[in-house]
Amino acid sequence: MHKNERIFLGITAAIMIAVCSFVGLKMLYPGGNVGNIDLPGREIPTEPGEGKEEIPEPQGKVYVNVFFIGQNENKEEIYKAVKREYDKDVDGTKISFAIETLVAGPKPSEKSKGVYSEIPPGTRVISISEQPDKIIINLNSTFEAGGGTDSVYKRLFQLIKTAKNNTTKPVYLYIEGQRADVIGGEGIMLTQPLNDRSLDG
Repeated sequence: MHKNERIFLGITAAIMIAVCSFVGLKMLYPGGNVGNIDLPGREIPTEPGEGKEEIPEPQGKVYVNVFFIGQNENKEEIYKAVKREYDKDVDGTKISFAIETLVAGPKPSEKSKGVYSEIPPGTRVISISEQPDKIIINLNSTFEAGGGTDSVYKRLFQLIKTAKNNTTKPVYLYIEGQRADVIGGEGIMLTQPLNDRSLDG
């Protein structure tokens, strides 16, 4: 092999190596650089003093407060506001999303932290009628069944707090299409529209 041929082959081989290296890098990083990696979101604390860092809500996102039952730092039972992300284009109106979420109950991750609901399994939202001057929440009869007086009081307060936290309109509770002025087998009197004094008798 002539000297010129060896030089030509050497130059050709060097060019091929350079081209292969460039193509390999483009395949690994098609955009020219490495983008950000999305990490799982962190839970936003519902109350101060729970030993978690307060994290600001991302811009553009909206949350509703749904009231379940839990404990404070002194192991006292409280109505606990749990934040749920709300998207009006997917979830309908704020009040309807909040009530549907309340009836569905806490998530497994929330239950593991002692959060629970007194609303009986099988409770169903029949309809939520949003009128210019009021909102009517119509639930099936399972809502008022069983559990005793204490349980019925708690589930009513869960409903009242969730409803009033997510609308400024007067809210009325109906059971199976009938206005619920008396609730449960014990005959608990309910003053409407719903408010914090509705169960004062």
